[in-house]
Amino acid sequence: MRVGILGGGQLGRMLALAAHPLGIRCTVLDPSPDPCAAQVCDHVRGEFEDYQALYKLAQVSDVVTYEFENVPVESARWLAERLPVFPPPAALEVSQDRLVEKSFFRDRGIATAPFAAVDTREDFDAAIRSIKLPAVLKTRRFGYDGKGQAVLRTDAEAVAAWESLGGRPLILEGMVPFVRELSVLAVRGRDGTIAVYPLTENEHRDGMLRKSIAPAPRLNEAAQRQAEEYAKRVLTELNYVGVLAIELFEVGGQLVANEMAPRVHNSGHWTIDGAVTSQFENHMRAVAGLPLGSVEAVGHSVMFNWIGDHPPVVDVLKLPHAKVHWYGKEPRARRKIGHVTLAATTAEQRDERVREYERSFLRHE
Repeated sequence: MRVGILGGGQLGRMLALAAHPLGIRCTVLDPSPDPCAAQVCDHVRGEFEDYQALYKLAQVSDVVTYEFENVPVESARWLAERLPVFPPPAALEVSQDRLVEKSFFRDRGIATAPFAAVDTREDFDAAIRSIKLPAVLKTRRFGYDGKGQAVLRTDAEAVAAWESLGGRPLILEGMVPFVRELSVLAVRGRDGTIAVYPLTENEHRDGMLRKSIAPAPRLNEAAQRQAEEYAKRVLTELNYVGVLAIELFEVGGQLVANEMAPRVHNSGHWTIDGAVTSQFENHMRAVAGLPLGSVEAVGHSVMFNWIGDHPPVVDVLKLPHAKVHWYGKEPRARRKIGHVTLAATTAEQRDERVREYERSFLRHE
């Protein structure tokens, strides 16, 4: 089995690493001359709109997947006319436009923050009157890791946000008074089988994920069931194949959907060391038409992202329960260059190991 991957970043790298034990050979398509995924698999260099490069990828693949959601939908559709593409291009189309995504959730009974389309200054003013401040103004397309958005708490911040972001399709979303941020990862096979991982609690800073705890502490069965139901509705509606992530807010004991990612997800990195089957292996199993693996958590895990900088790896490895994952990328501001997962058998042991790590290395996080 040969799997082509659109994108050669760290997610493509970890997909390729998970594919090797399954006997699956991967090739990434990426415009960079040396993407980090190319350190572990074959590489076709080319832009995602370059049809000659897409043809080369198709020639060495039995199925194609992708590692990020800003792949041009037209390119995914072109490939889908020649070989299977999973997740389907329709999932890309939904996830690439925040207004389409929020409407998709709402129409399927999945709770969201209040929202309104903003194309003109008149739309913006009307949306603020309707939704009220505080709110978040976001670009409808190409925003990630906190980019392309502004928090509005005052009229002055609203004016500044419009001056910065106005002139392109936008969406205004009401600020959600959430207790915590969660995510649910689910996988659907070619045969329609669905498996859902335990909910993960996430901490962000400056718009980027810093820490994930799984299974999420203080988790009740009702929240897990609601998350599973949300995921199953999306997976089934889109005839989805592969791993899907939905980012959620916990509000008053209920879950509110923020956004979805039609791919493996940063908040699921803990599954490499903390689940029977990682999200990367299950994604590969799904797109290759293989049976899905167990999504059961093995003990309790915490994942810390390394962004822009990292603690001394040798010192981290002195912690016997630490699992380091280095992406083969040069450090750079706001760049994800690796992560470490701390494993434990109990929640109490997990919390003690987190305190130990944070005392020693938090200055680098």
